[in-house]
Amino acid sequence: MPMSDRIESLLNPLARTVLEEVAEGVVVFDSVGRLAYANRAGRAVVGRAGVADGHRAGVLPKLSRLGSRIVPLWIEGSKVGELVLVPMGGDAEADADRHTLAERERDAIVETLQATGWKLTESARQLGISRTTLWRRLRAYGLDRDTRGRWSRSS
Repeated sequence: MPMSDRIESLLNPLARTVLEEVAEGVVVFDSVGRLAYANRAGRAVVGRAGVADGHRAGVLPKLSRLGSRIVPLWIEGSKVGELVLVPMGGDAEADADRHTLAERERDAIVETLQATGWKLTESARQLGISRTTLWRRLRAYGLDRDTRGRWSRSS
């Protein structure tokens, strides 16, 4: 079964109905980063992001600023996509202007990486977390290492 069909099987009519009632914004990307589903709150956030094609690279930075969590979706040992949970406490746009806990954590990680010359082990030690935890945080915030040896938003 192709990956796109596998993710569609996760989003049957019952699942879509339940997800529409979730207070958090729910956005699902398929394995290649295309927007596969968004509930009502998720569609509102994606619409405000102003990204025409709805691709992960364009939407994820906006969702990240809102303190989103990224959860990989696996079926039978194969990653079929990602689920992004967007907290919707109060006015999401106003919350984006404030420094959320997630945003402060991401900023602290990036600043520490810059101060250590982008050395993961040293950065993790200074942050008081394991190297694995640092790597997971970078992944959760959508930060990837580019070819110049710096960390940047994935594109």
